[in-house]
Amino acid sequence: MRDTPTPQTTERPASAAAATGQTPYSAWMQTDTLHSLQRTVSDHPGEHAWIVHVQVSELYWMLIIKEIQSAQAFLRADDLPQAWRTLQRVVAHHAPLDAIWRSIDWMTPNDLLAILSRAVATHGKDTALQGWTYRQMVYLLGIKQAEHLQHFEPQPHRREQLNQTLAEPSLYDDVLAFLRRRGLKVPAEVLARDLRTPYKPSPDVEQVWRDVYADPHANLELQQLGETLADIAEGFCNWKFRHLMATRRTFGARPAYFGTEGVAWLAPTMDEIPFPELWSARTFIGDPPPVCPHMARQGK
Repeated sequence: MRDTPTPQTTERPASAAAATGQTPYSAWMQTDTLHSLQRTVSDHPGEHAWIVHVQVSELYWMLIIKEIQSAQAFLRADDLPQAWRTLQRVVAHHAPLDAIWRSIDWMTPNDLLAILSRAVATHGKDTALQGWTYRQMVYLLGIKQAEHLQHFEPQPHRREQLNQTLAEPSLYDDVLAFLRRRGLKVPAEVLARDLRTPYKPSPDVEQVWRDVYADPHANLELQQLGETLADIAEGFCNWKFRHLMATRRTFGARPAYFGTEGVAWLAPTMDEIPFPELWSARTFIGDPPPVCPHMARQGK
């Protein structure tokens, strides 16, 4: 007698997520953990919005860090298309960073101080600009300031991480090294300098960017790289301006950052623009009109 085939039932294997009482989405996105991280310290109804705003900023800063590090690896491998594609994502990440300021635009000094007074009493005084994520991003953008390391003594692991980033090439250093390998006249001493010290703009590097843009139809890939770097710098500076204006709006001129008046501490940072020669070279890029139109109208 022939064996009768046994009907087979189709059973979905128990997933790892189900075993922990989560849906696959919740397990992947860690939603339970994520939504447990907003721990308020005051009874102000807007504190949750403040915390979410800052935490989202932290996540995007870390995302930008990872993208920059990936772009650096592609540049070191002379893979310009992949480096450019990665840097385009950095430009995109600045858009939500700028947009989320709207979620706390409603804050007045009364609102912010009600929250910060409780935060200071609970955790102590600090600022997001001394957070290690923001500082590592700034170092990778080429704004090297070793004095900020002192604020991370309570976090020796993060202090060492920042110290390493401070001593390594920034994104701009890798761009300049790539341009030199492409045959452009980036001075060797610019790449061989002490990377821990603030970058000093070089007339020779400015000339390199002038050469890149000299012919609108030549060096298109390098011009594309330059424009993407300009987009990144502009996005970074736009965020800093929004932060400065939020400080003016909610804090005024009272002492804030380690005893320094908040606006006075932030305003000078507006001059800290990444990739400086890429900007200064623009004074000399392109053919100016032979006569100033305004002067021509006056017959001069």
